[in-house]
Amino acid sequence: MEPILVYGFPAGSSMGLVAALEWLGQPYRLTRVDMLGEMREPSYARINARHETPALITDAGRPLTETMAIAAWLEARDSARRISFEPRSPEADRMHQLMAFINTGFTGAFTPLWAALEMENPDPELQETLRRFGRELVINRHDKLEAMIGDTPFLVGERPSLADGVLIGVARWLDFHGVAEPERWPKLAALRRRIEADPAVIYATAIENGEHPAGSGAHLGQVPLAEVIERFGV
Repeated sequence: MEPILVYGFPAGSSMGLVAALEWLGQPYRLTRVDMLGEMREPSYARINARHETPALITDAGRPLTETMAIAAWLEARDSARRISFEPRSPEADRMHQLMAFINTGFTGAFTPLWAALEMENPDPELQETLRRFGRELVINRHDKLEAMIGDTPFLVGERPSLADGVLIGVARWLDFHGVAEPERWPKLAALRRRIEADPAVIYATAIENGEHPAGSGAHLGQVPLAEVIERFGV
């Protein structure tokens, strides 16, 4: 069977993994999940007990969660090195380093902002504290990433890799939360523009929005969430 990526909307970090699947060019399917509704239902725990996206149903029918684990699964199947690099090469080491930073400190910096936004019982004073703390964290992590970006068109060389996919799903949260203008970080802003202009990312964004664009042909269709839970849920 083809792997099935369970991806979230709105503005899910998993959008970048859809783009990575397009870059990879191997057959895959998708399952679109409303993170503010379906993902919170008790049945979703059979796919991911932490009620998060992304999740991957592997070609062996096993659920796999966590972005870095899914990225490693994709990298292991990238024999043509379309989204990764030769193992133990300097490029592979740099890709892993950048992915690790983006998936930990960079992504985690937004946690207070999401907590303030999604608070079930609003507490204005606490929400403002979370927002102020979150903005400081996000700015700090953006400063750090800006310093890590080199002179190549993409994070690791001349073409997009898994690192760019992991970044682009999260980088737009800066705009979503209105933390600061992207141009405050010139290298990161230019990198975002290049990645966002890539056909695979344009495709992934349209898919996230519920549209039906023409892609590379690797995407073989959507699988309803209920079917995924019934067939592959633990």
